[in-house]
Amino acid sequence: MAKLYFSYSAMNAGKSTLLLQASYNYRERGMHTLLFIAALDARAGKGKIGSRIGLECDAIPFSTNDDLYTRIVAEQTDHDIACVFVDEAQFMTEEQVWQLARTADRLDIPVMAYGLRTDFQGQLFPGSKALLAIADTLREIRTICECGRKATMVVRLGPDGRPLKDGTQICVGGNETYVSLCRRHWEEAMGRVEPSNDHA
Repeated sequence: MAKLYFSYSAMNAGKSTLLLQASYNYRERGMHTLLFIAALDARAGKGKIGSRIGLECDAIPFSTNDDLYTRIVAEQTDHDIACVFVDEAQFMTEEQVWQLARTADRLDIPVMAYGLRTDFQGQLFPGSKALLAIADTLREIRTICECGRKATMVVRLGPDGRPLKDGTQICVGGNETYVSLCRRHWEEAMGRVEPSNDHA
């Protein structure tokens, strides 16, 4: 039986690299994969998944009003799909997550979704919330804070380089916009607690 997988992390943990590598493994064996990316993320170009280490691949851009299940069914008429991959999965709606679950359950196609768990204010994204609730398999991709601890949170930087404490949930950006931190240093950066002298 196919499953719905959700691989999540803070920023800059290598999610897109892992996605592209997994898709390549299928394609190297002559299997067809279907790749989706949130349309609002055009950092690598429209309809492209790109990684920080320079890998990239064409993908189908999706917006919140797209029916992913219908699109997958249509694509399946042209190719046997071995696996569906979704990058920036946090930007999906709850209904789109259910469409992916339907893909695994009814079409018997495994679906691997990759995305952020929380935003810069520590709140779940809608897509991530639904994936955490219904995905068959959850996997945390680890990255590290400046102190060496596991980074689970992210801060958004303003034009002055200081962490922002409010704003819209969605703002696409890279290293110039976001920094991944452990929970302790995220709380300090967000002004929720006084910074300690010991940053170890």
